[in-house]
Amino acid sequence: MQKDLNIFIELVEHLLIDEDKNPVAEHIPTSNLYSKLDLSLNNEGTIDESLIRNLKDIIKSTPKTASKSFFNQLFGGRIGKATLGDLLAVMLNNSMYTYKVAGPQVGIEKQVLKNITKLAGYSENSDGTFAPGGSISNMMALIMARDTKNEAIRAKGISSKMTLYTSKESHYSISKNAALTGIGREQVRLVNTNNKGEMLADHLEILIKDDISKGYTPFFINATAGTTVLGAFDHIDTISNISKKYKLWLHVDGAYCGSVIFSKKYKYLVEGLEHSDSFSVNAHKMLGTPLNCSIIVTQHKEQLHHSFSNEADYLYQTDGDDFNLGKTSMQCGRRNDALKIWALWKSVGTNGLEKIVDKQFDMAEVARDYIKKNKDYKLYSFEDSISVCFNYKDIDAKSLCTSLYENSDLMVGFGSFKGEQFVRMVTINSLLEETDILAFFKTLEMHVNDKMLKISTS
Repeated sequence: MQKDLNIFIELVEHLLIDEDKNPVAEHIPTSNLYSKLDLSLNNEGTIDESLIRNLKDIIKSTPKTASKSFFNQLFGGRIGKATLGDLLAVMLNNSMYTYKVAGPQVGIEKQVLKNITKLAGYSENSDGTFAPGGSISNMMALIMARDTKNEAIRAKGISSKMTLYTSKESHYSISKNAALTGIGREQVRLVNTNNKGEMLADHLEILIKDDISKGYTPFFINATAGTTVLGAFDHIDTISNISKKYKLWLHVDGAYCGSVIFSKKYKYLVEGLEHSDSFSVNAHKMLGTPLNCSIIVTQHKEQLHHSFSNEADYLYQTDGDDFNLGKTSMQCGRRNDALKIWALWKSVGTNGLEKIVDKQFDMAEVARDYIKKNKDYKLYSFEDSISVCFNYKDIDAKSLCTSLYENSDLMVGFGSFKGEQFVRMVTINSLLEETDILAFFKTLEMHVNDKMLKISTS
């Protein structure tokens, strides 16, 4: 084992050096992948020296998501103490379904969940779990809502059409989960949004009333704290009034930006969160932990247990339900995702996590200011969002992002809203500084002038 750890250290050092020299990995077209890299699996094994060379080639060609040239998706960066916690979780290799096999790691998970529920404004009797991703967190909320509306469904299945409600700008997992849980995609009602991508409560109520008049059973509202494209926050306070009026479960999908609960300055963006029934947040996004670190909490501890528990004498042999976390999980075997967020939180404190969140908004403001001052740019996004959406010199956003990627200059994605397509830059890497934001724009501008405009005019 010690020999392999030494190899690991050598490979990590190689990665860090390569990240510094080549922040954007050389693009390999899919048609050349297997000829460019040796990814084969053979009857005979590969000796260490050859394996190390092979792994170094793979590392060199893998996208550098921790580099300061990665703005592509809703994660990025690398924070040391969180990475340390994740590496320890791998070495310990505990499964989190029982206290017998996880020991104090159960206490670590429970402590993280307890503090998240407190920040969300939930009651002391609240609970939660770690899920394998934000999509599954949303599925767990949907299942609890379904079972709350009709307790017999767990045993007998769905016998009537149940409807759920989410904004047109919400995450695709809502419709996907409706299909997977037997609700059906056709029972998902998409609520209109305003020009910032925020759900319109008036339209929500119209849809609910219409379904009730047609004999459907409304049961679930999904509000979003940070839409995928524009980073918009639905108005939870207003939506919660409607959920209470019609006795619907209100879930807040905070996978992207739910970590604003750590910020005194930006927590107002989820005002009314304490009135929701469940809330999910991904620490691997705004808090910068390694993937995956997805959390769902609920004010209804009994419902969490009711929807996901199943007796198994071969598994639950000691200790009570509160410390046998498999009773409230979607999974049986489950890796320890809590240790990385606990290690980070323990090392910097709640105040340190607040600084991590606030800095991302600061960097987004730097980016927006640059765009506003430059006539060649058009800004589509707004304040209090870490999604900075823009176009440059009326160049097609998809073509620009693809060209930046294929030429290994920057990694950034594109999105669309109400028929407009644009570049979507996310400032979610808390290690970014103002110089990195300005370097992004300078790199983009040089790329356009050197590799796009010249080609188009030649």
